[in-house]
Amino acid sequence: MIFAKSASAKYMKPACSILAMLVIVLGPSGKVAMAAEAWPTKPIRYIVPFSAGGLADSVARLIAQPLSEKLGQPVVVENRPGVSGIVGTQMVANSASDGYTVVGGTITTHAVIPYFNKSIGYDVVNDFEPVRLVGMVTNVLIVNPNSPYQTLSDLLSALRSRPDELTFGTAGPGSTQHLAGELFKSLTKTQMRQIPYKGGTQAMTDLVGGQIDMIFETSTVAKALVDSKRVRALGTTGPKAVKGIGVEPIADQGVKGFDVRSWQGVFVPAGTPDVVVNRLSDAIESVLNMPDIRARMDTLGIEPSDMGPSQFAQFQSQEIDRWGKVLKSAGIKAE
Repeated sequence: MIFAKSASAKYMKPACSILAMLVIVLGPSGKVAMAAEAWPTKPIRYIVPFSAGGLADSVARLIAQPLSEKLGQPVVVENRPGVSGIVGTQMVANSASDGYTVVGGTITTHAVIPYFNKSIGYDVVNDFEPVRLVGMVTNVLIVNPNSPYQTLSDLLSALRSRPDELTFGTAGPGSTQHLAGELFKSLTKTQMRQIPYKGGTQAMTDLVGGQIDMIFETSTVAKALVDSKRVRALGTTGPKAVKGIGVEPIADQGVKGFDVRSWQGVFVPAGTPDVVVNRLSDAIESVLNMPDIRARMDTLGIEPSDMGPSQFAQFQSQEIDRWGKVLKSAGIKAE
């Protein structure tokens, strides 16, 4: 197509301006390149594929305003929840590749959901360009404060003596609560039953009410409940202890290799020009390095990341492979 446009240039009058000739020679691709260089020139939609008030929503709203200031255009957060994040994520996959629609992707929407659902309507790798990994969040294994399990050792003893009797609540298949439970079962060679809920709030209500035995909850939610003594913490799912919770990592309590962390990142539709991806990534990096943003992320229990586009893409690939093996071992198949 470019060559056809170039061939037509010989019929032009010599009086044509250099700019006009460039537009004709470059054709649509040239216009796209020029638009990418000028990006952004209008508001950017930041789609959160989950309900307001959750972790993904908190991250988006934390960085949106300072990101607007860095880019010189409004970054507008929109919640498009539904089906474990599929609805909003699919919408972004089908959006124009111009950098004006981004999605807050997670371990669920961009790594493990294909292992649970065959009809998500998008490809987690080929339909997106990774922009930047914003941060990671450790989960905490919590039980009811009246639970007989005072320590992780107590819980493991019960699981081994009463296989498949104890229950763990989750915010649904593919959530970090679910992934943590499956990896825990695999590494400890124990059995317990998942009780999936439509969201984390209902699961937590049942835990506090004594209807289920445990939840591997995000530290963001768990810390407030531990502080108010509404739950008891037995261990953290990451490689480090969580400040203010007071329990050691599960991996340091005899479950070697246990590491489950939720992650939050930003993606754009596949085909978005590199110049746009890199400019957006640099702007997010600048925001994440702001002292007040760091302090707020620390309060939320989020560990900031320094992964840009290429590192994030590699990390995403590793997460897809890693959890594929865990879920295959657990006998989980997409429906």
